[in-house]
Amino acid sequence: MKTIILIFLLQMVYVPLLTLRTIFLVKNLTILTSLFGIMEMLVYLFGLSLVFNDNQNIIAMIAYAVGFGLGMILGTKIENKLAIGYIYIAINTQQKNELLINTLREAGFAVTVFLGEGRDSERFKYEILATRKRERELFSLVESIEPNAFIISYEPKSFKGGFLVRNMKVLNKKTV
Repeated sequence: MKTIILIFLLQMVYVPLLTLRTIFLVKNLTILTSLFGIMEMLVYLFGLSLVFNDNQNIIAMIAYAVGFGLGMILGTKIENKLAIGYIYIAINTQQKNELLINTLREAGFAVTVFLGEGRDSERFKYEILATRKRERELFSLVESIEPNAFIISYEPKSFKGGFLVRNMKVLNKKTV
């Protein structure tokens, strides 16, 4: 029974490592990708060796599969807590909302405003680039001031220049 529990726990460690390695790979964080890949493979090989050396092979395989599935949930929760990277948020409103613009800027968000043409009327579009860690904060601010706003967020792969990039360089130098 100890072996079955160990196999299950190994999967609960293995899958979050796999999840984080994949995210680091997509975000081009090479050294972290490599380190997590090494740890992932060590746990993977150890877990598989236990599965194939166990006399209760079927139960060990079930524990391995269930641990994998639950590890996916754990890996997703860890990744959401880390919130690595940036998001691009587009907000659309029917009228230009100066309170919304000023509140977002006072909260440290760089906001660019555009006038557009909707189906029935003019629309105002606000573009914001922020860290993923601040996405919920931004959504809450917008919803508290402009509850009927249309909000959508994307995760950009890369970007260059602009107000936010200059500020990030300054912040990174202060934290190093």
